[in-house]
Amino acid sequence: MMEAEYFVDLALQWGADHAVPFRIDDIVFDPRTILKCAFGCGDWGYGNTCPSRPLSLKPWEYEQVLRRYSWGIIIHSTDKRVSQDISFGIEREAFLRGYYLAFSLSDCAICGECAGFAGQPCVNPKKARPAFHSVGIDVFKTVRQFGLPLDTLKTREETPNWYSAVFIE
Repeated sequence: MMEAEYFVDLALQWGADHAVPFRIDDIVFDPRTILKCAFGCGDWGYGNTCPSRPLSLKPWEYEQVLRRYSWGIIIHSTDKRVSQDISFGIEREAFLRGYYLAFSLSDCAICGECAGFAGQPCVNPKKARPAFHSVGIDVFKTVRQFGLPLDTLKTREETPNWYSAVFIE
């Protein structure tokens, strides 16, 4: 896991609040996460990285794909854009180091307003990725194994915790 420590260090240098390596067996998959997307998220039916988009894989299909990876890095930040930018940076660095199938999952924060809300195609399709939770991963159970902070927010004034992951093989 020497390579994992390299990526953890990079994520921390680039501004992550926390970064930890994981093995694929640490990822808690649960297809019920789609219920929270479909019946609790205002982006459902609009966002271009949303599991509601046409031709999107379902959580149980994502699990089959993601289980082909053996390890990766979880990135935590209280800033959504920072979490996403770091995950893209780690994905790119992993690719350049020979991990050509490295893939980042991060709640999209690229555009000020998603083009999907206007019925338009994504303006950044090479960067837009599905959220860690929208692919059938129980983020709460997954990150709590590592002692990382994540609680349900009770007010809009509370600081959110954003999580990204880069799957590396």
